[in-house]
Amino acid sequence: MKTHKKFLAVLMALSCIPATVPQYTAPVIAQAAVYDQPNDYGWYFNFGFEGTTDGFSSRGSASIASSSDTSFVGSNSLYVTNRASAWNGASYKLGSNFKAGTEYSFSAIVTYLDGDSTDTFHFTLQYDGSDGTTYYDKIATETVKKGQWTQLANTNYRLPSGASNMQIYVETDSSTTSFYVDEVIGAVAGTGILGPDGSNSNANNQPKGGIILGDIDCDGAVTANDIIFAERGLSKGFDDKQAEKAADVDKSGEFDKDDVDFLKQFVAKKITEFPVSAKAVDVSAMEAKFRNVNIGKSYKYDGENNPISTTRFGADPGWMVYDGRLYIYTTNDAFETRYDGQYQENTYNSGTINCLSTADMVNWTDHGAIPIAARNGRTQNGCCSWASAAWAPDACWKMINGKPKFFLYFANSGGGIGVVTADSPTGPWTDPLGHALLTHNSPNCSNVEWMFDPGVYYDENTNEAYLFFGGGRKNGVPAATPGTGRVVKLGNDMISLAGTPVSMNIPYLFEDSSVIKIGDTWYYSYCSNWNVGNQTINGVNFGNADILYMTSKTPLDANSWKLSGNVFKNTGSQRIDNGGNNHHSIIYFKGKYYVAYHSRQYAIRKIKAENIKVYSSNGQLSADGNYRSTQINECTFNNGKLSCSGDMKGVSQIEWLNPYTTVQAETMSNQSDDVQVNGLRNTTVSMKSGSWLKVSGVNFSKGVNTITIKGSGSGTVIKVCTGSPTGNVIGYVELNGSMSENTVAAISSVSGQKDLYFVASGNATLDSWSIG
Repeated sequence: MKTHKKFLAVLMALSCIPATVPQYTAPVIAQAAVYDQPNDYGWYFNFGFEGTTDGFSSRGSASIASSSDTSFVGSNSLYVTNRASAWNGASYKLGSNFKAGTEYSFSAIVTYLDGDSTDTFHFTLQYDGSDGTTYYDKIATETVKKGQWTQLANTNYRLPSGASNMQIYVETDSSTTSFYVDEVIGAVAGTGILGPDGSNSNANNQPKGGIILGDIDCDGAVTANDIIFAERGLSKGFDDKQAEKAADVDKSGEFDKDDVDFLKQFVAKKITEFPVSAKAVDVSAMEAKFRNVNIGKSYKYDGENNPISTTRFGADPGWMVYDGRLYIYTTNDAFETRYDGQYQENTYNSGTINCLSTADMVNWTDHGAIPIAARNGRTQNGCCSWASAAWAPDACWKMINGKPKFFLYFANSGGGIGVVTADSPTGPWTDPLGHALLTHNSPNCSNVEWMFDPGVYYDENTNEAYLFFGGGRKNGVPAATPGTGRVVKLGNDMISLAGTPVSMNIPYLFEDSSVIKIGDTWYYSYCSNWNVGNQTINGVNFGNADILYMTSKTPLDANSWKLSGNVFKNTGSQRIDNGGNNHHSIIYFKGKYYVAYHSRQYAIRKIKAENIKVYSSNGQLSADGNYRSTQINECTFNNGKLSCSGDMKGVSQIEWLNPYTTVQAETMSNQSDDVQVNGLRNTTVSMKSGSWLKVSGVNFSKGVNTITIKGSGSGTVIKVCTGSPTGNVIGYVELNGSMSENTVAAISSVSGQKDLYFVASGNATLDSWSIG
């Protein structure tokens, strides 16, 4: 057994009550602590990097060294620099006392001093599976603020069954910034490990990153001993702020006799959770904050559920259903400027892909824009070093090696199809190939004019997946038979081809691939070209740029495909916008069929209302700039036929939203046009004076007693009301300081299903909310 390092410093970190810490005078020992059996704290190892790298090794191009620049505990930490890629970092090989299939507690403390204001860090496990393949799994992920130590911890992480050659390492999500690591600990499952400011990774009564309510002696559990400290604190006060905060079990902001009584009831198991004593609200003072506030505007009108989001443009919607949620992925249209700074018509210069999801078809959670194309000048930290564009995505997932794996296919402009993979529908995404999956050099693809627009579908019943792609036509080729559509079966790994792409005879193909299987029939749909005029083929009548579909029971038999219907007419002919090419998906979700498509109506409204000048390539003003937004309408399916009409009203909400769980602030059905969504995956929402968010169909089945908002602001008040931004007020929440939870008492009752609004009196950032 090795000597325990940093003995005094660790003891101090483990206690919130100074009186309970023995006054040791022994010097700090600069040696790592590795144990054959768990020590008294339940630790197998504890690395603090005091003058040594403690057995860690460089990962990739990174350089590592013990550094006195900054530290969490003691004098030194591990400095990781010269990183060429996000996965470059510092790794440690787990010893034989860490068994595959067994749960353990892991923690690492990280920070960085240069770069963006925030960065995403991962605590990751690399291991070899029983099949000999190397795998990677996230132990913990956190957003870290520059200069602030942050804990990456998971107290019940199960090492994968059959894993061998296991290594833990710290990496960033996409940046190559230099960073510091301190206090890396591996312990018995369930072991609480204190983090910055006394926070504990095993908070039973509060999420990780905060104290354990009631755990006044900071031993990781709420026991009778805490009652003793509470009663002592009630009579003599607390010397330690963290202990006093832990003692305020009802979160009233003040420790008093009520807290002691609640603590006694909790220890005696008369209650299983501490009640929240919400702060009283000075209604007059809160109302005064809104006297000169002008309510923001939205270009998504009352009664409309289209487009699905107006926080950013989004075109070419692809889709995937996972765990009761529908995920939509779109090309990230964004206003472009020309040489003189004036806005110009869309040139499709996108290297990122938007990700949104919903459980009810009306409230959409914005997960941010996924950085894909590293060679695109507008994209930072793209995961595909070879790609210059990211268009027209489509997605699916499949169980691989007993775990769900997610696949996102995209077009590199018109030059090829790429694929990225992830362990979550929202990422982080990585490039498994390092090159395109399909290009013009792929077999039977040289005469495909546009190698783009992937449409993918995985059939779990047959374990088969097919990818459709292609479009355009070569000069001199008839518009009716362009011959540029392809279908190919994917390999079992979903990132390879199980054969040569097959040519399809697709009448009047322009672009856009979508595929879905209904029963034993495959439905392939696409956008017709602009040379149709008016045609009827196989009893199907269609015009320019309509969405048509073909059917087959044998996808790789080119002769089996038959034109079967016109599912969606061009948006111009439906008077949704001024018309233009379209890109769509046919979707099945919770017992209903839908068509997702893009429209330019939001751009038309915004450009007109704000008098934005957008110039076409010939210098003429454009009414919409060809900036597109995703819309969804319900689709009927009768006797094998699909049909859908578009409008701005959109779809109906299919289930009510539960406000008694934590709801992400970026989950909205509408918002004022000045609201912004920040970050990636775990996003936040920025608001200004008069900004508002709308959440539709909130089910107040239990009424409302308290309102909790996690957010930041400088005295900004969030008004919470129903019906409209100026509707019935149910509470006011004041935000002061950095990101934190703020709970207040409601000022009026509410029942039934209501639309809920959050209105800001000034600048604020919101992370989440809940009703109690």
